[in-house]
Amino acid sequence: MTPPPAGEITRWLRNWGEGDQAALDRLMPAVYQELRRVARSYLRSERPDHTLQPTALIHEAYLRLIAQQFPAWQSRAHFYGIAAQLMRQILVEHARAHRAAKRGGGGEKLSLDGGGGYSVERVADLVALDDALTALAALDERKCRVIELRFFGGLNVEETAEALGISVATVGRELRLARAWLHRELANAGG
Repeated sequence: MTPPPAGEITRWLRNWGEGDQAALDRLMPAVYQELRRVARSYLRSERPDHTLQPTALIHEAYLRLIAQQFPAWQSRAHFYGIAAQLMRQILVEHARAHRAAKRGGGGEKLSLDGGGGYSVERVADLVALDDALTALAALDERKCRVIELRFFGGLNVEETAEALGISVATVGRELRLARAWLHRELANAGG
């Protein structure tokens, strides 16, 4: 299926946000492949025996997306950013449950190489990464959102700038600062 133009997706998102169920019915098949790409990107860095598959991750994220009452979607990039954030939350919940099942024994590792053009040379525990991103959000929400959209959402610099309403140059600056902060935070945490 050839994806519809970004403007069409944005129109469907806004119509869905206004309560149009038919817009949601048109939207999901149109965005499914991109959501699948994001899910595969997330899971590529997970342990090989991970029990969560891309389809299950997409479906769980979808259920959480449609549970929102009249979301105020700004654009296609905003939608993919929120979907990526939900996938990250699902994976963190899954990792925490897996860790609890193992009674705290050795956390699973997540490589930060490859996703959305963002690369971190280290390998970090997903839970430690989530904790670091939560701490970053407390200090500077925008830097955290840039990381989420670029790494987890797979958005390019222009789409990230559009989703956040900032310039491309600001995205670059925020990305560099957030990346350095995460490196330091994960190193201090032993990640």
